[in-house]
Amino acid sequence: MTDESSAISVSPGSESTLGSGPAFLKPTPPMGIYQTLYAFQSAFGQPMGESGTHPWSQGFPLTVPIPGGPELPSSVDVSSQDLRYPKAWGLPALRERIASYYCEHYGASIDADNVMIFAGGRPALLSVLLFLQEGVGVKIASTEYTPYFDILERLSIPYDLVDSDIENRFCPSIEDYTSPGSHQRTLMLLSNPCNPTGITRSGADLDALVAAASTPSCGLLIDEAYEMFHQPPVSALAHIDDIDQTNIFVVGAATKGLQSPGIRIGWAIAAKHHIEVLGNFSSFGMGGVSHPSQCYALELLAPARVEQVRKSIPAFYGQQRQRYGEAFEKMGLRLFTGDGGFYHWCQLPDDINAAELNSRLFPQGAAILRGSDCDMRRLDHKSPLRHFFRFSFGPLAPESFEEDIEILARALQM
Repeated sequence: MTDESSAISVSPGSESTLGSGPAFLKPTPPMGIYQTLYAFQSAFGQPMGESGTHPWSQGFPLTVPIPGGPELPSSVDVSSQDLRYPKAWGLPALRERIASYYCEHYGASIDADNVMIFAGGRPALLSVLLFLQEGVGVKIASTEYTPYFDILERLSIPYDLVDSDIENRFCPSIEDYTSPGSHQRTLMLLSNPCNPTGITRSGADLDALVAAASTPSCGLLIDEAYEMFHQPPVSALAHIDDIDQTNIFVVGAATKGLQSPGIRIGWAIAAKHHIEVLGNFSSFGMGGVSHPSQCYALELLAPARVEQVRKSIPAFYGQQRQRYGEAFEKMGLRLFTGDGGFYHWCQLPDDINAAELNSRLFPQGAAILRGSDCDMRRLDHKSPLRHFFRFSFGPLAPESFEEDIEILARALQM
């Protein structure tokens, strides 16, 4: 659920006026998912996430215990010390626990000085990109997480697109990312597992990606928000020998696998000199991150609890992925879903596009994310992804399955 679903949207290119002259702020549109949320509320009369709605467009997990999973902390102790200004780099105990987590589960060679805390994963991504040196450009797949486009455009970061489509089953090769582009040096940017497709790079493929990013002319910014939604969980840190000698940035968060998007805690793991840059930025640009939220994240990452999470999350969401996938294929949808994340990446028949599907779903209290919103080319109704949609089973309780399938089947038959 997103509380922002009731906010006011701004149309691209619109000009706001104040009195007799233009407003001081440049207008900017919301990212794709929010445009869907605003359109849904206008059609249905209440925000997505309210009782009676079906949040298939939403990228959040269940925030209640899942089968086999641990309880979520119901409270956290906050002392007078926690009411002081937070440290720019984050709570030392949380940084240490995050470093220990990756060392224990992935054999990483890092310590707390390689970790910085942010108010979610997206601020970490944006902050890294904000400080790219001149001459460094981004390589990114043409089918990717929707806000990457907005971040790159608003920061005026130069980028080249790598084809990610039916022909390569939405999994570009490592060579596609590392082939000569328009920039002197390249930072590869990707989500793994991928949002929206669930395609996951692991094993030798992930090892090759890290090797390619460990050269002087190439780096990697990898978003591992869905790390735990793969069996087994995967991280690039399992393949990095000495992160201090690289331009590799690994971003994680409590948002998905730890089932706590509302506390807004994320982190970046990188070379210590990169963390110093980001911490210096925090000293004047962010002011640190909420201490109570960091204390809650510390509880979420308790070693015994994490052991349980790493077993229950892949198992539960793997079952959800399988049963929704089987039902979708029986409906005649063509699936290009990978084996990670909590989305299905679905192709509709040619006589219906995702925008039309949403117009049929809105009156029934449901919505999907249009494939064109995941198109880094932003071609809208001309997008090659206009017949694709992302279906999220992340926030869906097991008992909603039958109703979900009935609603979607009915909409496809209209």
